Amino acid sequence: MLKEESLRSAQSAGLQALPARLKESGKLDHWLKRTLQVIHVTFYYLVILSLSFVFLYPLLYMLSKSMMQAQDVADATVQWIPKALSFHNYSLAWQSLNFWGGFTNSAIISFGSAVLQILSCSLIGYGFARYRFPGYTLCFVLLLFTFLVPPQTIVVPLYLFFSDLGWINTHLPFVVPSMFGHGLKGALFVLIFIQFYRRMPNVLEEAARIDGAGPFRTYWKIMFPLAKPAMLVVFLFSVVWHWNDSFEPNTFLTTPNFYNLSQRLAMFYGTNNQAAETMSQMTSGSIGMAPTGLNQVMAGCILTILPILILYLLVQRHFVESVERSGIAGE
Repeated sequence: MLKEESLRSAQSAGLQALPARLKESGKLDHWLKRTLQVIHVTFYYLVILSLSFVFLYPLLYMLSKSMMQAQDVADATVQWIPKALSFHNYSLAWQSLNFWGGFTNSAIISFGSAVLQILSCSLIGYGFARYRFPGYTLCFVLLLFTFLVPPQTIVVPLYLFFSDLGWINTHLPFVVPSMFGHGLKGALFVLIFIQFYRRMPNVLEEAARIDGAGPFRTYWKIMFPLAKPAMLVVFLFSVVWHWNDSFEPNTFLTTPNFYNLSQRLAMFYGTNNQAAETMSQMTSGSIGMAPTGLNQVMAGCILTILPILILYLLVQRHFVESVERSGIAGE
């Protein structure tokens, strides 16, 4: 009898405590959700920071080495922070690269080709996106074919062709092909404009046609000004790829006066490395004391990529928006 009464009292007490338990379980669910959110955010930022370090590591390494003196570079105990900051390496690299001469050549090739590729690739992309002309499929296949064929496979006939025209050691092999939608990655830029123009509404062209505008006037007055997002994407890609390219400049530019910054940096590295090897043969060859010009080479690397970094920092917000609007990232 006593057992039954105790069981009943325990059941009644459990029923009375049920709302409190439910309330506590609700708090527990909320706590679990908050914990999962914190774990998710922490993992997200850890992944972002890890990937950022992977891409920033070369830049941080170059910046650290470029501010070291020669003895700090040769000292195995000095890894990241030099014992004394030295900006003299930048002065030596500036003079050795003949920076303004190399910058002028790189700017003519990169920015000139980028502007011409915007004009030509935009017109070609508009034609492919809006019109179906005889031989459309064949022309589009040829466009894809030029995109897939590596430039190294056609460099010999190109060199002979430009040599017959007298274009070797000039900027014409880079600028003239860009006028016709070709040049470095020209087919890719055409595809970018095709993707952008296909997403434009047809009512714009219909309204222009009603007002009496022809196809070219419709393109130049209406469609081309609206393609600013695609223009910015093509401009940045073209500038960066031409700036960093070394294969075509080494093929068509053989006179030091026409060298761009990438070529001058390679020549500076070879000269510096040869001088370091000569000095190491003249020394006793003690471990950790071998002469090196790595600090000067790293300073030259910083100077070479600095204009591109400044350009990207100025337009990076607009560039991200343009990538989304131009359809490169997908819908």
